Amino acid sequence: MENLTLTRTVRVVEPVRDKRLSIVTIIPLYNGARWIERAINSVLGQTLPPDEFIVVDDGSTDEGPEIVERLCGQYPITLLRKENGGQSAARNFGVAHSTGDLIALLDQDDIWYPTHLEEMIKPFLEDKSGRLGWVYTDFDEVDANGQMVTKRLIGNLAEHPKRSLLRCLSENMLITPGASLIRRTAFEAVEGFDIRLSGYEDDDLFLRLFRAGYDNIFIDTALSQWRIFEGSSGHSNRMYASAMIYMDKLMQEFPDDLFRGHYYGRDLIAPRFVQTMMMIYGRSMRNKNAAQCREAVKYLKRIVPHLRLRHRVPLAMALPFMASPTTGRVFLAGSRTLVRFYRGIVRRR
Repeated sequence: MENLTLTRTVRVVEPVRDKRLSIVTIIPLYNGARWIERAINSVLGQTLPPDEFIVVDDGSTDEGPEIVERLCGQYPITLLRKENGGQSAARNFGVAHSTGDLIALLDQDDIWYPTHLEEMIKPFLEDKSGRLGWVYTDFDEVDANGQMVTKRLIGNLAEHPKRSLLRCLSENMLITPGASLIRRTAFEAVEGFDIRLSGYEDDDLFLRLFRAGYDNIFIDTALSQWRIFEGSSGHSNRMYASAMIYMDKLMQEFPDDLFRGHYYGRDLIAPRFVQTMMMIYGRSMRNKNAAQCREAVKYLKRIVPHLRLRHRVPLAMALPFMASPTTGRVFLAGSRTLVRFYRGIVRRR
């Protein structure tokens, strides 16, 4: 479809910076009319404005694109349109239609604090090796109404910066695209986002960057807000299905390393996704969502054969009862115990 481009430029005074590095901001848009204007305003309010600003309409059916069109007439924004293909494909499309040296991604329902880009570019300006692949930060968690839930959500929840393959496989990376700045050459070297994934696509991308040998730097402060709620993409059936695609991908790419004594699938990958699905099951039970309970059990059945025998047997025995929301409540307390147990396995590795 025809791309809509900037029709009028607004003169802005930019801080002095190294002109060798330019920034492109990309927002994928899909039925985000409720959020998109605030997300865009957070980009326009940056103390260090991006050199390019692209919104990719991924086949929206609401008035979101019209809101962006209106803003294109006032600010230096480019609106691109494509058929619906998911967030990963939309991000790749935006990157392919841009030239910035550094890629700054933002989801339609999240926002940046004003110094987001100014702070994140600093490590790149100091990097002399050219091996710095990405910089990322902590972020604040907010609810559907933008009210604060957790300040600096991830600081103590995972390894930062990323140094160990074992940690990258055994726990969620906890790097959101909206809290990262990525070098284009690194992004293109690993071929961008895996378009099969609509959930865990961020973990997949940053794991591949890590494996390719790129350095990463973590800024231990919140420079953005991450909006998470029941209707968001991070808590959808599509995301849970994507988790299984990602698990299968990891199982295939990381066979056992007998030389180092690492049994990646059995000891790291399978326990990690059991923990994820048990958490989904527990939340679904609390919310009395019977359909999602059955989905979680379906996925758990796929993971169980990869576990150690002593972990596999008790969970396999519980799953037939958990498939029924009524009898599943009996096992909920035990499920919480299993979640803690599998988290302990991962940490001991």
